[in-house]
Amino acid sequence: AACKALEQAGKRAEEIDLILVATCSPEQYLPCCACQVQAAIGAVNALAFDVNAACSGFLFALNTADAYLRTGLAENALVIGSEVLSKLVDWTDRGSCILFGDGAGAVVVERCEASPGILGRALHSDGTGGGVLQCGARELTTPYARTSAAKTDQNQPTDGREHYIQMDGQEVYRFATRRVPQCIEEALSDAGLAVPDIDMFVLHQANARIIDAVAKRLHADREKFPTNLERVGNLSSASIPVLLDELHRQGKLHRGDRIVLAGFGAGLTIGACVMTW
Repeated sequence: AACKALEQAGKRAEEIDLILVATCSPEQYLPCCACQVQAAIGAVNALAFDVNAACSGFLFALNTADAYLRTGLAENALVIGSEVLSKLVDWTDRGSCILFGDGAGAVVVERCEASPGILGRALHSDGTGGGVLQCGARELTTPYARTSAAKTDQNQPTDGREHYIQMDGQEVYRFATRRVPQCIEEALSDAGLAVPDIDMFVLHQANARIIDAVAKRLHADREKFPTNLERVGNLSSASIPVLLDELHRQGKLHRGDRIVLAGFGAGLTIGACVMTW
């Protein structure tokens, strides 16, 4: 994905100043995925690190890159969303395992004084709702931090399933259908624009019913909300850049189009940004 984005942007890997990889399913704890990508593509001059905001990860990484560009710390950045969720799903849980997919998407962004790209943004986190979508890590076994059986959380699975994605689908649906429209409206306000000014809404591809509900609450034309989840599933942080690439290659994005990117994910996290293509 990174190499294809560089080719499309007419950039050589060694010209890249910053590599950000949004992922919640890296192949290794160490080194980070971004450093692995840097080595793989030969981006010898790039600062590289990962961002984990689950399905909102690409938006958080994109806005991090924007901050680097606006402050002059970088002239360009390679922003990637990449996931291998098939290793995190419980294949005995038919309520969740069928929803997710594996994939990667990448964009090259560059500082441009003449034409601002991101016009407005809204990013939020709500850690109090983290329990509705979670996946446990390796158990802490150090003898200095042993937890007595009496302190074990009885609500947590203890048969190994805690190491797979655990999701309360109804709560996630309620959160998304309420907060995504609010976040989009906040980003539009930041940009000084309104829903009718937007040519396309590129949303995180989690659930068609959520996308329908967001369009309805915004009183927006559902035709402006493209989808690919029916083919690739929920790609978490990769869903927005993969869909962006598909739309671009299909000739559906045009220079000057105003686009809203929006997503939500574990954390809970939520984000939206308004941009000019």
